[in-house]
Amino acid sequence: MINGLPFELKPDERTTVPLYVQLSQKIAQAIRAGRYQADEALPSERMLSESLGLSRVTARKAIDQLVGQGLVVRKRGSGNYIAPKLEQPLTRLTSFSEELQQRGFRPSSRWLKRALTAVSPDEQLTLGLSTGARVARLERLRLADDVVMAYEVSVLPEQILPDPGAVEASLYAHLEHTGKAPVRALQHLRALNADATLAQRLNVPTGQAVLHISRVGYLETGQPVELTQSYCRSEYYGFVAEMRREP
Repeated sequence: MINGLPFELKPDERTTVPLYVQLSQKIAQAIRAGRYQADEALPSERMLSESLGLSRVTARKAIDQLVGQGLVVRKRGSGNYIAPKLEQPLTRLTSFSEELQQRGFRPSSRWLKRALTAVSPDEQLTLGLSTGARVARLERLRLADDVVMAYEVSVLPEQILPDPGAVEASLYAHLEHTGKAPVRALQHLRALNADATLAQRLNVPTGQAVLHISRVGYLETGQPVELTQSYCRSEYYGFVAEMRREP
Protein backbone atom coordinates (compact mmCIF):
# COMPACT_ATOMS: atom_id res chain seq x y z
CA MET A 1 0.00 0.00 0.00
CA ILE A 2 1.08 3.59 -0.67
CA ASN A 3 -0.58 5.94 1.81
CA GLY A 4 -3.70 3.80 1.75
CA LEU A 5 -3.70 3.16 -2.02
CA PRO A 6 -2.82 -0.21 -3.60
CA PHE A 7 0.83 -0.31 -4.68
CA GLU A 8 -0.13 -1.64 -8.12
CA LEU A 9 -1.78 1.68 -8.99
CA LYS A 10 1.59 3.42 -9.20
CA PRO A 11 2.60 3.97 -12.84
CA ASP A 12 6.01 2.84 -14.11
CA GLU A 13 8.00 5.90 -15.16
CA ARG A 14 10.49 3.72 -17.07
CA THR A 15 8.02 2.96 -19.85
CA THR A 16 7.05 5.18 -22.78
CA VAL A 17 3.33 4.90 -21.98
CA PRO A 18 2.08 8.26 -20.61
CA LEU A 19 1.62 8.24 -16.84
CA TYR A 20 -2.03 9.27 -17.00
CA VAL A 21 -2.78 6.40 -19.41
CA GLN A 22 -1.07 3.91 -17.08
CA LEU A 23 -2.96 5.23 -14.06
CA SER A 24 -6.28 5.13 -15.92
CA GLN A 25 -5.63 1.54 -17.03
CA LYS A 26 -4.63 0.43 -13.53
CA ILE A 27 -7.71 1.98 -11.92
CA ALA A 28 -9.91 0.44 -14.63
CA GLN A 29 -8.40 -2.97 -13.90
CA ALA A 30 -9.06 -2.48 -10.18
CA ILE A 31 -12.69 -1.54 -10.88
CA ARG A 32 -13.26 -4.57 -13.11
CA ALA A 33 -11.59 -6.81 -10.53
CA GLY A 34 -14.13 -5.68 -7.93
CA ARG A 35 -11.80 -3.64 -5.72
CA TYR A 36 -14.32 -0.80 -5.87
CA GLN A 37 -18.08 -1.18 -5.56
CA ALA A 38 -20.75 0.66 -7.52
CA ASP A 39 -21.27 4.24 -6.29
CA GLU A 40 -18.15 4.05 -4.10
CA ALA A 41 -16.08 7.23 -4.03
CA LEU A 42 -12.87 7.10 -6.04
CA PRO A 43 -9.74 8.54 -4.37
CA SER A 44 -9.58 12.26 -5.09
CA GLU A 45 -7.19 13.82 -7.59
CA ARG A 46 -5.24 15.24 -4.65
CA MET A 47 -4.93 11.86 -2.93
CA LEU A 48 -3.90 10.13 -6.14
CA SER A 49 -1.29 12.75 -6.96
CA GLU A 50 0.19 13.00 -3.47
CA SER A 51 0.12 9.27 -2.69
CA LEU A 52 1.52 8.15 -6.04
CA GLY A 53 3.95 11.01 -6.58
CA LEU A 54 2.14 12.35 -9.64
CA SER A 55 0.99 15.78 -10.72
CA ARG A 56 -2.62 16.86 -10.28
CA VAL A 57 -2.83 17.23 -14.07
CA THR A 58 -1.85 13.56 -14.51
CA ALA A 59 -4.44 12.43 -11.97
CA ARG A 60 -7.12 14.62 -13.57
CA LYS A 61 -6.41 13.32 -17.08
CA ALA A 62 -6.56 9.73 -15.81
CA ILE A 63 -9.97 10.33 -14.25
CA ASP A 64 -11.11 12.09 -17.43
CA GLN A 65 -10.35 8.88 -19.33
CA LEU A 66 -12.30 6.78 -16.81
CA VAL A 67 -15.29 9.13 -17.10
CA GLY A 68 -15.10 8.85 -20.89
CA GLN A 69 -15.13 5.05 -20.63
CA GLY A 70 -18.23 5.13 -18.43
CA LEU A 71 -16.41 3.59 -15.45
CA VAL A 72 -16.53 6.70 -13.28
CA VAL A 73 -19.21 9.35 -12.78
CA ARG A 74 -18.46 12.92 -11.68
CA LYS A 75 -20.89 14.39 -9.14
CA ARG A 76 -20.53 18.13 -8.98
CA GLY A 77 -19.47 19.32 -5.54
CA SER A 78 -19.15 15.76 -4.26
CA GLY A 79 -16.39 13.92 -6.13
CA ASN A 80 -15.88 10.99 -8.48
CA TYR A 81 -17.76 7.72 -8.03
CA ILE A 82 -17.67 4.23 -9.50
CA ALA A 83 -20.46 3.90 -12.05
CA PRO A 84 -22.81 0.93 -11.86
CA LYS A 85 -22.57 -1.13 -15.04
CA LEU A 86 -25.08 -3.63 -16.34
CA GLU A 87 -24.08 -5.96 -19.16
CA GLN A 88 -27.07 -8.03 -20.22
CA PRO A 89 -26.55 -11.17 -22.28
CA LEU A 90 -28.49 -11.25 -25.54
CA THR A 91 -29.21 -14.96 -25.31
CA ARG A 92 -31.20 -15.02 -22.05
CA LEU A 93 -34.60 -13.51 -21.24
CA THR A 94 -34.35 -11.93 -17.81
CA SER A 95 -35.79 -8.90 -16.10
CA PHE A 96 -33.93 -5.75 -15.14
CA SER A 97 -34.28 -6.67 -11.45
CA GLU A 98 -32.93 -10.18 -11.98
CA GLU A 99 -29.88 -8.95 -13.87
CA LEU A 100 -29.02 -6.39 -11.19
CA GLN A 101 -29.49 -8.81 -8.31
CA GLN A 102 -27.24 -11.37 -9.98
CA ARG A 103 -24.50 -8.72 -10.16
CA GLY A 104 -24.83 -7.59 -6.56
CA PHE A 105 -26.73 -4.33 -7.21
CA ARG A 106 -29.89 -3.26 -5.41
CA PRO A 107 -32.66 -2.72 -7.99
CA SER A 108 -35.53 -0.31 -7.42
CA SER A 109 -38.12 1.64 -9.38
CA ARG A 110 -39.40 5.20 -9.21
CA TRP A 111 -42.93 4.89 -10.48
CA LEU A 112 -44.26 7.62 -12.76
CA LYS A 113 -47.47 5.90 -13.87
CA ARG A 114 -49.42 2.68 -13.27
CA ALA A 115 -52.80 2.76 -14.95
CA LEU A 116 -55.23 1.26 -17.46
CA THR A 117 -55.37 3.39 -20.61
CA ALA A 118 -56.59 3.23 -24.19
CA VAL A 119 -54.28 1.37 -26.57
CA SER A 120 -52.44 3.38 -29.23
CA PRO A 121 -52.54 2.27 -32.89
CA ASP A 122 -48.91 1.04 -32.79
CA GLU A 123 -49.48 -0.85 -29.54
CA GLN A 124 -52.70 -2.35 -30.92
CA LEU A 125 -50.84 -3.69 -33.95
CA THR A 126 -47.87 -5.06 -31.95
CA LEU A 127 -49.99 -6.75 -29.29
CA GLY A 128 -52.71 -7.94 -31.67
CA LEU A 129 -55.53 -6.13 -29.84
CA SER A 130 -58.90 -4.97 -31.08
CA THR A 131 -59.87 -1.33 -31.58
CA GLY A 132 -60.86 0.29 -28.28
CA ALA A 133 -59.02 -2.24 -26.13
CA ARG A 134 -57.42 -1.12 -22.90
CA VAL A 135 -53.87 -1.81 -21.76
CA ALA A 136 -51.94 -1.66 -18.50
CA ARG A 137 -49.34 1.09 -18.81
CA LEU A 138 -46.33 1.04 -16.49
CA GLU A 139 -44.00 4.03 -16.65
CA ARG A 140 -40.99 4.24 -14.36
CA LEU A 141 -37.34 5.05 -13.78
CA ARG A 142 -35.13 2.00 -13.18
CA LEU A 143 -32.43 2.42 -10.55
CA ALA A 144 -29.37 0.47 -9.45
CA ASP A 145 -28.16 1.35 -5.95
CA ASP A 146 -30.23 4.56 -6.20
CA VAL A 147 -28.59 5.59 -9.51
CA VAL A 148 -31.03 6.17 -12.42
CA MET A 149 -30.03 3.82 -15.23
CA ALA A 150 -33.09 3.77 -17.49
CA TYR A 151 -36.53 5.18 -18.24
CA GLU A 152 -38.98 2.43 -19.14
CA VAL A 153 -42.55 2.15 -20.43
CA SER A 154 -44.24 -1.27 -20.44
CA VAL A 155 -47.61 -1.91 -22.06
CA LEU A 156 -49.58 -5.15 -21.52
CA PRO A 157 -53.12 -6.25 -22.52
CA GLU A 158 -55.68 -5.65 -19.77
CA GLN A 159 -56.46 -9.38 -19.54
CA ILE A 160 -52.79 -10.07 -18.80
CA LEU A 161 -52.44 -7.33 -16.18
CA PRO A 162 -55.89 -6.14 -15.02
CA ASP A 163 -54.46 -4.32 -11.97
CA PRO A 164 -51.29 -2.35 -12.86
CA GLY A 165 -51.02 -1.08 -9.29
CA ALA A 166 -50.35 -4.64 -8.12
CA VAL A 167 -46.86 -4.54 -9.67
CA GLU A 168 -44.58 -3.41 -6.86
CA ALA A 169 -41.03 -4.13 -8.03
CA SER A 170 -40.38 -6.71 -10.74
CA LEU A 171 -42.96 -6.96 -13.53
CA TYR A 172 -41.72 -10.40 -14.53
CA ALA A 173 -41.93 -11.67 -10.94
CA HIS A 174 -45.55 -10.52 -10.80
CA LEU A 175 -46.36 -12.16 -14.16
CA GLU A 176 -44.73 -15.41 -13.06
CA HIS A 177 -46.87 -15.36 -9.92
CA THR A 178 -50.00 -15.04 -12.07
CA GLY A 179 -48.78 -17.62 -14.62
CA LYS A 180 -48.58 -15.09 -17.47
CA ALA A 181 -44.84 -14.43 -17.83
CA PRO A 182 -43.27 -14.30 -21.31
CA VAL A 183 -41.13 -17.28 -22.27
CA ARG A 184 -39.40 -15.60 -25.22
CA ALA A 185 -38.92 -12.09 -26.54
CA LEU A 186 -37.69 -10.16 -29.55
CA GLN A 187 -35.58 -7.08 -28.89
CA HIS A 188 -34.50 -4.30 -31.21
CA LEU A 189 -31.68 -1.98 -30.17
CA ARG A 190 -30.67 1.39 -31.55
CA ALA A 191 -28.99 4.58 -30.41
CA LEU A 192 -30.81 7.89 -30.26
CA ASN A 193 -30.19 11.36 -28.89
CA ALA A 194 -32.17 12.31 -25.79
CA ASP A 195 -34.64 15.15 -26.20
CA ALA A 196 -35.15 17.63 -23.35
CA THR A 197 -37.85 15.58 -21.59
CA LEU A 198 -35.94 12.29 -21.76
CA ALA A 199 -32.69 13.99 -20.76
CA GLN A 200 -34.34 15.41 -17.65
CA ARG A 201 -35.70 12.00 -16.67
CA LEU A 202 -32.31 10.32 -17.09
CA ASN A 203 -30.35 13.23 -15.63
CA VAL A 204 -28.17 13.59 -18.72
CA PRO A 205 -27.47 16.54 -21.06
CA THR A 206 -29.97 17.14 -23.84
CA GLY A 207 -28.74 15.48 -27.03
CA GLN A 208 -26.67 12.81 -25.26
CA ALA A 209 -26.78 9.40 -26.93
CA VAL A 210 -28.87 6.80 -25.11
CA LEU A 211 -29.64 3.18 -25.88
CA HIS A 212 -33.23 2.51 -26.95
CA ILE A 213 -34.46 -1.07 -26.52
CA SER A 214 -37.84 -2.17 -27.85
CA ARG A 215 -38.93 -5.59 -26.58
CA VAL A 216 -41.98 -7.71 -27.36
CA GLY A 217 -42.56 -10.67 -25.03
CA TYR A 218 -44.56 -13.76 -25.99
CA LEU A 219 -46.28 -16.62 -24.20
CA GLU A 220 -45.61 -20.23 -25.18
CA THR A 221 -48.71 -20.04 -27.39
CA GLY A 222 -47.15 -17.20 -29.40
CA GLN A 223 -49.48 -14.55 -27.97
CA PRO A 224 -47.71 -11.20 -27.50
CA VAL A 225 -48.20 -10.05 -23.90
CA GLU A 226 -45.63 -7.32 -23.34
CA LEU A 227 -44.33 -4.30 -25.22
CA THR A 228 -41.56 -2.51 -23.36
CA GLN A 229 -39.66 0.57 -24.50
CA SER A 230 -36.48 1.19 -22.48
CA TYR A 231 -34.24 4.23 -22.75
CA CYS A 232 -30.94 3.40 -21.09
CA ARG A 233 -27.98 5.55 -20.11
CA SER A 234 -25.31 4.18 -22.41
CA GLU A 235 -22.46 4.79 -19.94
CA TYR A 236 -24.11 2.36 -17.52
CA TYR A 237 -25.77 -0.19 -19.76
CA GLY A 238 -24.39 -2.60 -22.37
CA PHE A 239 -25.12 -5.89 -24.07
CA VAL A 240 -22.78 -8.81 -24.49
CA ALA A 241 -23.12 -11.74 -26.90
CA GLU A 242 -21.01 -14.83 -27.45
CA MET A 243 -20.68 -15.82 -31.09
CA ARG A 244 -19.21 -18.95 -32.59
CA ARG A 245 -17.96 -19.52 -36.12
CA GLU A 246 -19.46 -22.62 -37.67
CA PRO A 247 -16.84 -25.15 -38.91
